[in-house]
Amino acid sequence: MRTSWGSATDRGLVREVNEDALLAYPPVFLVADGMGGHDAGDLASRIAVEEFAQLAGQAAATADDVHACFDRTAARIRTEFTGGRQGGTTVAGVAVTEHDGGSYWLVFNVGDSRVYLWSADELEQVSVDHSVVQELLDLGEIDPAEAATHPDRHVLTRALGTGDPPEPEYWLLPAGLHDRLLICTDGLTREVGDEDLARVLAETGDPQDAAALLVRLALEHGARDNVSAVVVDVATASGAHDDVHITVPRTGADLGTHVWDEMLNGVTVPRRSRTATQPIPRVRPEAPTPGAATPNEATPNEATPNEEMPS
Repeated sequence: MRTSWGSATDRGLVREVNEDALLAYPPVFLVADGMGGHDAGDLASRIAVEEFAQLAGQAAATADDVHACFDRTAARIRTEFTGGRQGGTTVAGVAVTEHDGGSYWLVFNVGDSRVYLWSADELEQVSVDHSVVQELLDLGEIDPAEAATHPDRHVLTRALGTGDPPEPEYWLLPAGLHDRLLICTDGLTREVGDEDLARVLAETGDPQDAAALLVRLALEHGARDNVSAVVVDVATASGAHDDVHITVPRTGADLGTHVWDEMLNGVTVPRRSRTATQPIPRVRPEAPTPGAATPNEATPNEATPNEEMPS
């Protein structure tokens, strides 16, 4: 399955450091929202991206591949953060995978970053937040309106780097020809509602333009947190560009700096004046073994849409 994609990230209008990181390179696309402040949250999210980047260039990724990345990320965070130093990260994303001879999206999540599916003119949140507020919603103790202002709305029940073994959740979705996936940190969803998310995904054809516009909307709404978005489409023949074929080695030892930048760096959105269908069947994959962009500087940079081409 061929994919086309775009990504954008910004530190927002309040935070001094961008602790978000993202990876947008087939077969895996993800965002990581670091926690712990400068030189802690940004390091934790970078570690997640570096570990998942080892999958870059494969034709597909299995649930075992993805779970191994979670295990390595958690182990590295435990190693890096010693002497009382604390840091952690959420991870949410999607990998292209194969199941029973067909192409599927393997959605994965730890924390409250999210994965949405736009299909048949409907927006569906695929991932489930690992948060105190989500548990209260599931129990019926609060309603969605109360969740938006609940005092524990920032408290997570799962994250990488907490000392516990990683507990990601997985969903397996059959890939449709017109699917569009949105992967984002909570800096986007706390500023931009589902109606606006759906409108941008429906009306903006180019995935890079869609990702950049979503981040810009968050900025226009105040962007109190770092904000990151990755938009992934199933590439059609009419949308293919044969001149963007990129071959990525299986390891990063001999990758050029420009290739790592393309894999790991999202677009920083230029500052703008603030005044200026039927449900998709889900099947859990076979259970894995139990158990980034690197943060951008404030200087804006530009990038063009990317597209995976078959080897």
